[in-house]
Amino acid sequence: YKLVINQKAAQILQDITEPVVVVAIVGKYRTGKSYLMNKLAGSDNGFALGSTIQSKTKGIWMWCVPHPVKPGHTLVLLDTEGLGDIEKGDEKNDSWIFSLAVLLSSTLVYNSVGTIDQDSLDKLHYVTELTERIKLKAKATADDDESAEFKRTFPSFIWCVRDFTLKLEQEGKQITEDEYLQNGLKLKSGLSNAIMLYNFPRECITHFFNSHKCFVFERPASTADLQRLEELSESQLEPNFVKQTHTFCNFVFKNSQTKTLAGRHCVTGRMLGNLAVTYVESIRSGSVPCMENAVLALAQIENTVAIQDALSVYEAEMRQAESTFPTETQDEFLEKQTQCESRAVKVFMGRSFKDDKREYQGQLMRDLHHKNEDFAKRNEEASIRKCQDLLQVLSASLEKGIADGEFCKPGGHKRFVQEKQKITETYNNSPKKGIKAAVVLQQFVEGKKHIETAVLQADESLTKRDIEAPKKKKKKKKK
Repeated sequence: YKLVINQKAAQILQDITEPVVVVAIVGKYRTGKSYLMNKLAGSDNGFALGSTIQSKTKGIWMWCVPHPVKPGHTLVLLDTEGLGDIEKGDEKNDSWIFSLAVLLSSTLVYNSVGTIDQDSLDKLHYVTELTERIKLKAKATADDDESAEFKRTFPSFIWCVRDFTLKLEQEGKQITEDEYLQNGLKLKSGLSNAIMLYNFPRECITHFFNSHKCFVFERPASTADLQRLEELSESQLEPNFVKQTHTFCNFVFKNSQTKTLAGRHCVTGRMLGNLAVTYVESIRSGSVPCMENAVLALAQIENTVAIQDALSVYEAEMRQAESTFPTETQDEFLEKQTQCESRAVKVFMGRSFKDDKREYQGQLMRDLHHKNEDFAKRNEEASIRKCQDLLQVLSASLEKGIADGEFCKPGGHKRFVQEKQKITETYNNSPKKGIKAAVVLQQFVEGKKHIETAVLQADESLTKRDIEAPKKKKKKKKK
């Protein structure tokens, strides 16, 4: 079957904005992987437990819980379907499931049964295929030290050995679980094909993962009780198994690191979801997932959204500031605009990812500049409207006088000028007109010049007529 992303799971991750610690478990089917994951989740029945020879888990199941010891972090648990299930038929599917678990996790738990021996390592052959299933760089060069890069990028490794019945001893001396693992990973000397085949999986485990830990578990219960394991309380399980499980969980809680990418960038739930989509799309298209390309794609997604979030904050805050428009001065507008821009940049920086060349930050500043020009225009328009409305009220008496011809009388020009000066003084003393106050007043004055000229001409004509009228009367009397 083809791998697909479950949209509900993707949405759960999209809603997680805090860093994630991702623990994935892989191993042969029907070996109790889901039980350990349930214990990490603090539950008895989150992941389905099977009691038959059929694999219960299909694909990769996810459970997200608040991290029990790291405040502000989410613990993401990935329970993978059992490897080697004969019902699936296609072993390639196992390889991709294993590769996805490696790509997505910060801690990889390998679960096996019995002992660490050649057979158990042979079943872990998927680790030898990682270089074929995962590309670190889009264009690798001969000088690239891939093993060192894998170690920096890949998760830490925990081997859980279930139903362990041996004594942890070597040459009569007691050894630790970690020493038991290291002994199992020791290389043989020699160059024969058999020795190279023997060493290869051990070299891969040693070189690919940045740390190695081992836990051994006794059989938890009788064969009959194992079939109803999720129904049993801890008091019904073997005490040593319960103790070993608690030790394992406490170690994972305290030591599993936050998921990071190249450059030690912390991965949030949202970013993890986007990475999963990118990797699955690569596999579905027949390509090999490339970590470098996935990071670039993630950077594009995260930084594009970071720009949108920043612009939304800027616009929301400037719209709130717009309710106070017009500002009295340009400096007052610039102060508000700078405050909103600073908050927007802070939002962007909080979400931006690998914007090393500041390309996206540059795009944000260009977009903010355009929005700033728009709000500056709105501030000016608000000032113009307010000033025009004010002048319309103040000049009502003047306009009525013009319409009624009150200034078309001797001395009308003087009254017109007085009325205009009164309007100007009241206008200048009125507060909160904004930065276009002087321009609007000048336009008002300019608009009245032709009327003032006409009033002056009428005034002069009428005054001259009034002066000449008595003279004409005297001339008539002399005759």
